[in-house]
Formats: sequence, structure tokens, C-alpha cells
Amino acid sequence: MSESLYTSCAEVLTACQGMKDDLPALLDPVSGFAPRLRQLCRDHIEELERNATSDVSQVELEALRMEANTWGLLQALMPERKTESEPYPHPRTVLAQNPFTPTLTLAQAIMHASPLLTELVIVREWLHETASQPQHPEATTGYWKFTKHNVMQALRTGIGPRNGLVTEFDPDAVNRGDGRSLAADDAGFEKTLTQALYSFVRAGRLDEAVELCRKAHQPWRAASIRGSLLFQWRAIANEPHEDGFEDVDDAEGWQGNRRRRLWKSTCAKAALNPSLADSERVLYAALSPTPQTFNVLKSACRTWEDHLWAQISILCEEKQTAEMIKLGGGYWEGGLETLKEVPIEDEDEAEEEEWEKEATAALETLGGVNVDDGPPADNAFHVSQLAIILNRAHPLLETFAVGLRDGVYDPESSEYPTMTRFFAHLCLFLQMIDVLVPPLATQVILEAYLQVLEGAGQRDLIAMYAGALGDNAVERYAMFLTSLDLSADIKERKLALARAREHGLDVHRVAVVTAERTIEKAFELLPPLKGPLPSIIALQTPPSDEEMLLLRSIEWTTFMEATYDTALEQATVILRYFLSSGRVALAHSLFDLLPHELASIDEPEDLATEYLHYRQFFNVWELLERVTQCQSLEVSLMNKDTRLAWLNDYKGLIGEAYKSIVKLLTHDWMLPEQSSNGDGRRREMSRIRQIYIPELILRLHVMLFSSRGHIPGNLKIALELVNIVADARYKLYDDFLQPDGRRLAEYLGAVRQAVLVGLESGGSDPFRVISS
Repeated sequence: MSESLYTSCAEVLTACQGMKDDLPALLDPVSGFAPRLRQLCRDHIEELERNATSDVSQVELEALRMEANTWGLLQALMPERKTESEPYPHPRTVLAQNPFTPTLTLAQAIMHASPLLTELVIVREWLHETASQPQHPEATTGYWKFTKHNVMQALRTGIGPRNGLVTEFDPDAVNRGDGRSLAADDAGFEKTLTQALYSFVRAGRLDEAVELCRKAHQPWRAASIRGSLLFQWRAIANEPHEDGFEDVDDAEGWQGNRRRRLWKSTCAKAALNPSLADSERVLYAALSPTPQTFNVLKSACRTWEDHLWAQISILCEEKQTAEMIKLGGGYWEGGLETLKEVPIEDEDEAEEEEWEKEATAALETLGGVNVDDGPPADNAFHVSQLAIILNRAHPLLETFAVGLRDGVYDPESSEYPTMTRFFAHLCLFLQMIDVLVPPLATQVILEAYLQVLEGAGQRDLIAMYAGALGDNAVERYAMFLTSLDLSADIKERKLALARAREHGLDVHRVAVVTAERTIEKAFELLPPLKGPLPSIIALQTPPSDEEMLLLRSIEWTTFMEATYDTALEQATVILRYFLSSGRVALAHSLFDLLPHELASIDEPEDLATEYLHYRQFFNVWELLERVTQCQSLEVSLMNKDTRLAWLNDYKGLIGEAYKSIVKLLTHDWMLPEQSSNGDGRRREMSRIRQIYIPELILRLHVMLFSSRGHIPGNLKIALELVNIVADARYKLYDDFLQPDGRRLAEYLGAVRQAVLVGLESGGSDPFRVISS
């Protein structure tokens, strides 16, 4: 499906949601929601048909056509169902006021008195509009000219008609049972003509059918077609003009058939006459559809829409006939006898209800009808159209949602995007015009369309449709943002989050939920924190995608100050994992992403304290790295001033590092309060101490010991550090007890080496270095 179609539909939705309280605007026949989407589908079809290089399948084109037709059906029916129509007098009232009421006026009153009949007439007009384009037969220059030529030739030569051709030229010449026929070319044209006339009748284009008969030099056939028109005489009707019905040129004259009942019975007999050609019988069955001629008419039905048209035409015709009979037919059908007494009994509601049940049952049979051409009856759009006609939108949406959940529809099929897009917009359209839709089914359908949008790369539109999910909107849009993974940079993430606000979502809640879901997703992929303590002196591997996903999850809650408290909580969780895994560089990268304002948050106290400890740690870690860098700057070829400047920097960095590390070691670093929530958190903090307390002590000792040549007093400081490690107040020695970590023996070995170096200056007192 073209990306522009996704965007165009979203633009229509946005525009119509802005006028959701203006029902007339939403149902406007030109600028309303349904007609605009119908036009989008039609424009897209034209674009695809013009583009010769398009690889669109015929199935997708057919799905677009059916979607356009379905939006047309919705536009046709919904105004009738959702708006108050002006009151119309009952047919008996019309007849009582004017016994000479023309048949057409009476038929209009009958239609307005029955809501279902009104809707069926609307559906029949929609079927006319969406019918296939009728095919015109080849032009002819005369009436049965080939037969006429053969007959005239026979008369001139004195030889009887050849090949059993007719000798008379009246319309019934071939139906007299004498076995005579037309010339082959004329017989072929007759068949083609009647088939073309049927296609015009099927499309509701009677005037063009009449004109075609005249061009074919068959005015009698034109008259038979015009016999289907109801009698109309505006001069004597109480309602001289009715919207939606054909106007007349002469307001004082009349038109239509004054004896339509007789004409109808004649058409039925012609349709049931086996001696007539099949195409002729179908034409008469279409002009006057009845249950008796249904099988004849059904034989011409190729598509599902044809079957629907035939069934609805019969229902409308039979209902109108039955009501006319109840009224006595009026003067123009029943004669003077109808003027003596006009029925005045109340309308039989039970009878109307019974007819509605029968009509509904007849339409329901179309759900399983077999078709010769086009999509089958169980096609999603045909099912939708039938449900819309029967006013069953609620079960329709539930059935489609169940199909989506059960995997009935293949997401890889070419019509799936079109079908899903239609149902998503159908849900939203019905909501806008205040038609009850099932909330759970709507959620499933919109979820499916969101997946279609994601698959099509339409990220800009996700927030708009997610916003229609109501209570689940935040969760669903957060799921989409989570799905971005590492494919979107921080600017794109921030823009995607901002779209939530544009479409009425709680952007703060979206950010929090997105971060939570991302962290959950990352932890499902990452190994758990258990097993031996990691080595932090070994060469670190590059971060994995899972680790980067966890690291970047913090971005969602750092865009806005309102989510900084959540960012603090999530940052401590991620930092604990990285540091417990020995991934100091990743933890440091995460720390650099965090806004400075997090340091000023003091509630909850345990998290604020933990965050302070991370700040201390990374400050110490950076100082140790700076000491190493400064130490590497020493070269043998330094002049006196350069060496003095370097030595001052070196001393200053070592002194600062020493003070920071000692402060960290003597102030309960990463020791959680007993009231701290979660055993997992306490275990992680304890693991961090076991990894980094020994590491910092050893690095501090090595730094002091290795700098003794430039700073002689550092050897004494290194040996005095032992007192801090052994102090029972700090219990730093407990963090050396892990068998897979830095062992206490390793530290004691380094202390022993320092003591031996102290003895090198002379004397046998090992404490002389400390006491001097």
C-alpha cells in the first residue's frame, strides 16, 4: 500500500476528529468522513492503474475497490440512521386527503412509513452506483436488417424464405412456435442488445436503456422498459416535488405507467416463458423482480453484488406491492371502487415486524451464496457490507477482532493492510458519530492496524491511532516506542515521544512506561547477576546490543524534568546491574547521560544516597585514571621547570585521589539501610562492594607505593592504609572474603612488599617507616 494513502487517511481522520461534535459535517455527502475516504481509495486506484511499473496485485486493487464501495454504503445509510428526517404523512392519510393521489406519491409515502424499506431503497441505489459499467452493443443501421435483406431477396426471386427465417417483422415473430428465427447476425445482435439492456437496468440507468432501444430501432422495447416507472402527475399530487425523485419537464402533464400492475404481471409471464430467449427473460425479470421470477433473475447474477441487488429488488418491489394492495391500489390502479372507502385501520405493527424478520432472513442467505465472478460471499468486505445493511456493526467488529486474534487473516497477504485499515477507521468513524462499538474488539483492531503502520514504517502516525485506544493508549504507544530499540537516535526518540502530547496522550506516563518496558525487555535478554565476581582488570569487550538497549532505556525519562524522579530510580537499577557485571565503562557512560538535576533530588532518601555513592565512585575512578595519565607523561628528558610543574600536578592528583578514596571507604559506601526495599537490591549493592572495595584499596596502595620515588612520604601513607582496612568500624576486610574476588592475601602481599622496601633504607625495625 502506498505510504501516501496511510498519510492521507490520517489527515482525514485528524480533520474529522476536530469536528466530532458536528454530526452534519461528519455525514456531509462530499466533505464527510466516509466520502473522503472513499475518494482517497478511488484516487489511489487510479494512480496504481496509471502507473504501469506498479507491482500491485489484482487482489489489492480489488480490495481497494471494495473498500471504496463500502465507504459509499456507509455514507448512504448512516445519515438516514443518525439524523432526524422530516415527518411524512402515513399512506392512508395521503390517500384519505386525496383519493386521486398518483401512484408515485403513494409509493413514496409507503417507503417513508417503513424505515427498513427506506434503507433497502438506499442500498439498491448504492448497488446501482457501484455496478459495473454497462457495455454498449455495436451500432445498427436498421431493424433486423440482415433478416430483412434475406426475406426481400426471397420475394424478389420467388423463392421462399431460406433457413427458416421469419416472414413477419413484429417483435413476436420469433416466438410463435413455428420454429422460424432471425438471421444469425440479427439473432446475435438481439442477444447482445438484451444483455446490454439488462446491464443498464442492473445499474439503474433506465433512461440510457430507453435511449439504446431507440437507437436500435426498437421503440416498442423502450416503451416496455418505461413501463416500470410509477405513475406521476404533479398537478394533482399533494406533494408536487419530492427530493430524490426525477423531476418532470411539464408540471401540468403526467408520466409513468398508470397500469403498472398489469404491466408487472405481463413482465412476470414473459420472464417465465421458456420459449423466449434467456437474455430476454432475464431482462423482464430484472424490470419486475418477484419471488416467482427470482430463479430467472438469479441465473444472470455473476457477482455477490448482483445477488444482493436481486434480493433487495425483490424485497422492495414486493413490500411496495403488498402495501399498495392493502390500500386498495389507489384510483389509478384500482379504479372508482377505491374511492368508496379508504382504509382507516391503524398500522399493523406485528405485520411490519414479521416482514422485517422475513427480509432479514432473506438477506442473511447472502452470507453463503455461491458466486461466479469476483470475491466470494465470505470476503471480509462482503461480510462487512451485509452487516452494515443489517445494522450489525457491533457483531461485525467482534467477529473481525476474533479472527485477528485467532490468526484467521494472513498478515502477509496483499489485502491484509487494506482490510485492517478499513476496520480501524470504521471503528473510529462509528465512535465519532456516536454508534456503540465493542471496546475490546476496537482495541484488537487498532492494535492490528498499528502493527501494519509499524511494518510500513509509518512511525509518525502511530501516536494518533494509539491515542484512540482510550485507557490502553499509553501502554500501546509505549510498546511502539519500545519497539524502536536501537534503530532511532536520541533526537528521533524525543520527537516520537513529543507526538504523544500532540494526540492527547499523557506524555509523562508514556515516557515512564516506555522506559519500564525497555528495561524489562533488556533484562529478559541479559544474563542474570549470579555466579563468580567479574574481573575488572581484564580487557573489556564492546557493549552488546542488549547492554546498549538497557543503557539507552534511561533516555525516555531524561527528556522532561517531570520524569526525573523516575529516571533516578531507573538509573540506580541500571547502574547496579552494570557495576555488578564489572562493566564500569558502560556504567560511566550511563552516568554521563543523566541530567545534573538528579543530584538535587532527596526523596526517597535511600535512592538519593545510593546515587550520591555512584557520584563518589565515578569521581574516584576518574581521579585514578587521571593519576595514571599524569604518570605516563613523565619522560627522562624534562627540564627543571617542566619536571617541577609535572611533579606538582602529580602530587596534587595523588593527594586528591587518596582523600576521595578514604572518604568513600570510611563512609558506608554502598551499604543499604536495613529498611531498604528488596533483597535483590541489597544483594546487588553487596556484590558491588565486594568487587570495588578491594579494587580501590589495591589501586590506592599501588598508586601510593609506585609514587614513593617522587613522593617519599607516600610509602608511609600506603602502610597506614592498613589501619583503615583493619578497622572494625568499617569492616572493609569482609569485602575481601569472596573466593572469586580480589583476595585479602593479595593485598597483604602488596603490604609486605611495602614493608620490605621500608627496610631497604637500613635498620631492622619494620615500623620505622611509619614512626619516622
